[in-house]
This record gives sequence, C-alpha cells and structure tokens, in this order.
Amino acid sequence: MELLSKINSPEDLRKLNTGQLPQVVEEVRTFILDTISQKGGHFASNLGAVELTVALHYVFDTPHDKIVWDVGHQSYPHKILTGRRDQFHTIRQKDGLAGFTARNESPYDHFGAGHASTALSSALGMAEAMRLKKDPHMAIAVVGDGSLTGGLVYEAMNNAGHIPAKNLLFLFNDNEMSIDPNVGALSQFINRTVTNPGYNKLRKDLVSILSAISEHGLPVQEIAKRVRGSVKSFFTPGMLFECFGFRYLGPINGHDIFEIIDTLNFVKQAGPEGGPYLIHALTTKGRGYKLAEDNPVKYHGVGAFKICDGIQSKPKKIDNYQDVFADTLIELAKDDPRILGITAAMPSGTGLVKFQKEFPDRCYDVGIAEAHAVLFAAGLATEGMRPVTAIYSTFLQRAFDQVIHDVGIQNLPVIFCLDRAGMVGADGATHQGAYDLSYLRSVPNFVVMAPKDENELRRMLLTAVRHDKAPTAIRYPRGPVVGVPREAEIRPLKIGEGELIQATADSVDVTLVAIGYAVQSALEAAERLKEEGHSVAVINARFVKPLDKKLLGEWISASRLVVTIEENTVVGGFGSAILEFMSQQQLQQPTLVLGMPDSPVEHATQAEQRERYGIDGPGIARQTLAQLQRLDEMSAVQSLFRRSVESELEAETN
Repeated sequence: MELLSKINSPEDLRKLNTGQLPQVVEEVRTFILDTISQKGGHFASNLGAVELTVALHYVFDTPHDKIVWDVGHQSYPHKILTGRRDQFHTIRQKDGLAGFTARNESPYDHFGAGHASTALSSALGMAEAMRLKKDPHMAIAVVGDGSLTGGLVYEAMNNAGHIPAKNLLFLFNDNEMSIDPNVGALSQFINRTVTNPGYNKLRKDLVSILSAISEHGLPVQEIAKRVRGSVKSFFTPGMLFECFGFRYLGPINGHDIFEIIDTLNFVKQAGPEGGPYLIHALTTKGRGYKLAEDNPVKYHGVGAFKICDGIQSKPKKIDNYQDVFADTLIELAKDDPRILGITAAMPSGTGLVKFQKEFPDRCYDVGIAEAHAVLFAAGLATEGMRPVTAIYSTFLQRAFDQVIHDVGIQNLPVIFCLDRAGMVGADGATHQGAYDLSYLRSVPNFVVMAPKDENELRRMLLTAVRHDKAPTAIRYPRGPVVGVPREAEIRPLKIGEGELIQATADSVDVTLVAIGYAVQSALEAAERLKEEGHSVAVINARFVKPLDKKLLGEWISASRLVVTIEENTVVGGFGSAILEFMSQQQLQQPTLVLGMPDSPVEHATQAEQRERYGIDGPGIARQTLAQLQRLDEMSAVQSLFRRSVESELEAETN
C-alpha cells in the first residue's frame, strides 16, 4: 500500500498527481478485498464505487463540498480515504466503524444513509442551505441505480427543477443492480438505451463526422455541438433527466478515473450557474474481483471467505426464519390460488425468491418502493386476493401512512410478514427492527403476532391467511430458527390466544410474559430464577394485539412481580400494551418492562446486543433478581414503618 498508507485525509489524496490515481484505485480495491474477506461486510457494491470515490475526493474540496451516499453500503472507499483506514478492520463490529455512513463518526459523513433513495432529497436541502448562507460549495448525491426504483428520488428531482439552489450534483452510479437485479420499466429503459449497440455505434460515428465538420469554423462547431447533444438526449436517459431540469452528462465509464475526473472538473468549473447537474456513470458491481462481478447478488454482503476460491457453499445445518416462511407460503399457496407474494426489492433477503420460482406469475417485486408495495397489496385485497407482503421490519416504517390510511382504516385483509424484527446485528442503528410492535399496535383493526419458534411461524401464517376479516402482521427475527421438530400438519391459532408454557406453582414470585424470540430468552431466565429458589411462570403471549386478557389477568394477579420481555423499543410496545391492560383491569402488581432502549441500537452481533441491553437469559434473570431484592427491601421498610406506627399508637393508648 505504497500510496494508500500515506493518505490520511482527502487533502493527502489531492497532493498526488493524476498519474498516480490508478494506483490509488487499485490499492483501495485491494485493501477492501483483503479486509472484507477476513471480516465480512458489504462487498460488491464497494468494489464498484472505488474510482468514483477517489475522483470525487480528488476534484472536490471535501468536506466543504458535501458528499451524500445512497445507500451508505457503497461508502467503504469513502471511509478509507477520510481518515478511517486504520480502523477499517473494525467495520460492523461492536464499538467499531458503522457499515453505513454515520454523522457521529466523521465530519465527512454529512448524512446517515442505511435506507435507499434518501440522498438526493437531503443533498438538495444542503445545497439550498449553502445557497442561503452564500457558501460557494456543492452538495453531491451519489445514488445507485437501485435507488431509482424508489419514489423519493423523483420527488427530489421534481423539487430540484424549480428550487433556487443549483449547486447540486446528482452522480448516478449505474450498475444495473440493487441487492437483487433491478426491476421496473425505468430500469429497463436505462439499461436498454445505454447498452444498445446501435446507439453506441451511432455515437462513435457521429463523433468522427462532427469532428471533421468542426474544422470548417465556429458556426459549424456550434451546429455540431447541438447535433451531438440532441442525439445524446434522444437515445439516452438524458432526455428523461433533463425534463426535471438537470444538465445531463454521460453516460461515462465509471471505471475510467481520468474520464470521471474530466467530467467532475467540468462541473466544478461551470459552477452553480449551469446546474443542477447529473453525471451518469456506468459501473460494474464487484469490479476487480471476478467472482463478485459474475455473481453480485451472492457477494453483496458476505462473511469471511478465502480470496483464492471465494465464498464456498456449505451444507445448511438449520433453516433461517425466512426459509420457513417461504416454504410454508409455498405449501399454503398450492391449495389457495388467492395467495400472492409481494416484496420491495428483496426477493432473496425475504426468502420470496423460492416462492417466485414456484409461482412466477403470483410473485411481485415492486422495487425499493415500500409505500407502493402496501398500496398494491391493498388493491389486490379489495378483489379477494390474499396478498402476503414480505418486508424487513425496518423498511415497513417507510410505508407507515399506507399501513394506516390504506389498510388499517379500510380494514383490508393484507398480510404483513416482517422479517428481521428485533435485533439484527452488524447492520446497525438504521436496520434494527425496533419499532414495528409499537406502531402496528396503534393501527385500527390490526392483528399483530410474533412466533416463539418455527412451528409457531407456520401456524401464524395459516392463521393470517384464513383470517379474512382484518389485516394481520407477523414479525420474526433474523437468523436461524430454534430447531424444534417441524410439525407435519399446520394448525391455525385462535386469534388472541396466548400460551402458558410453564408454571411452578398456582401463585408465583415472577411471571415472565414474553413475545416472539424473547420467549427463548425468558425460558433461559426462568431456569436461572428457579435455581435461585424462586417460583416462576412463563407466558408466550403470541399476540400483541389482541392480548389474551383471560390468561394475563389470571397470572398477573397470581404474581408478586410481572416482567415483560420484547425485542422492540420499550416505548409504546408490548410492555406498554401489558401496562395499559393492567391499568384497565386495575391490576397493581409491580411490573418490569424489558426491551430495546429508547435510543439507537448500534452495530454488534445479535448476542452482544442482547447482552448489552439485558434481554438475553442472564440479563433478564439479573434484572429480575435485582427487582425482587428491591421489593424485599421496600417490604422490609414498610414492615418496619408499620411496626413503628403500631408501637407509637400502643404507647399513646397506654
């Protein structure tokens, strides 16, 4: 790393001559390959963005010129060049660098970006603020083409067309991929026009012809310039983008560092007067590592692997929850033609890719457009279909209005399957599934469930399909299932019925009331509490809405202490639902609410996160024992006070 080892900031990069930049590019790419092959992380997207990143920091005066990354998983080269090279080996690990951009991590990270399609809107806001402050610098949004399947980008482009700020550069990183291959008419249009051999041949011929014409004088040069621009606009996406008011430049080779620098310098020298600008750069996801180039989906996010032979497929010892979801949906769909699958650009991530292969005409990938996915499902439901909308918990937040306005209020039987609910590990604060229980239980008509294991997930999916009177939501965790034997027959659940898993007596010291994955942690905690001599009951609530009021009322009344456990924020979640129920029933037992904190949960392994916030088995037991001790101390104080009062009364009487 002859050059990279000396680059501790973009200022160091800008001291190099342009002839040294190809070497910097290769050193950055090698550094990413060496590190991620050992540590894991987002991979192919970063290999494809190296030249763009080097060129941006070389040409522009960062951090005064502000770069916003969409999505932040292509920001690894940016981190390496902005003073975080020596910490890069900690990427996505506890107390290490975030896997996405993070404002609290570096002054070069101007906006946190874990979700797609957000960069252009935020960069436009920065550009307008700089204009108002008379700051001459630019705001630059680096947007992957996958983000163009989301509507926010078009809202930003529409606004950019008439807002005063022109100091905006939209760098369109076009690699034909998001995580899975891009879908939609726009993606097909862009790909068709820039790769059409007829266009590329005509472009080359026109360059030769117009160059010859240009020798005859300035008027003809102007004509040549206009003809070239007209042809470019007609045959490329430039026509579309220029309708929004952007000055379109490209397509350019996103791996030719000199062509990129020339184009960026043109924008920098032209200044705000000619903006806003859009540079269309064609790149290859996984660039420089052939296995990733050939299979960018497989190499989007990786664990450790050997560089020489890449990711080796290993026999899967146990299914993940997404596998059980997909297999069960296929099983049910064979007997019910109304069942349809919907995903927002995540067929692989949600497991729906299996369903898609089995029922290609009954599975819909709508792109990074969660709000549309929910509305699309609502429309299908009005016509008697049973749409199953599989979306990561963190991404359903993007469609909250549609969940309320278009599904909940109209009471349409849409089924939501929320993958990666609760702690999700290394993806960090933007991806934790921390809020779905809180916001879904607030929506009218919803039934909200969470399974304790894979068999219960199967039962809940059948329950949701058969429950055609209301919308339903099932949330389940990231990662492997519990490993219980799979029941051959799927049996539906009774809506709102919980389960008493164990009880050591008719009245107990502690009742642990858990939901979803937290049931497993509660069972572990129960064993520890019993070892300490305490009587314990464990309830698997199954339903957050509606609650099993009969079961809860019986065991809360029979308990000295109630402990609720959830992998969801403690604000407005499952524990809050239990407290509301207790208030309504005038049940006054001491209650301890355990869950995710009212603050962002940063990246670490899932086990480390559960340990940090005390919602693993040992943590639950420790906090419960501490609360029992406080109750004992309060009881002792009250008893002492009562005896003191009684003694004084007796003395006065005597």
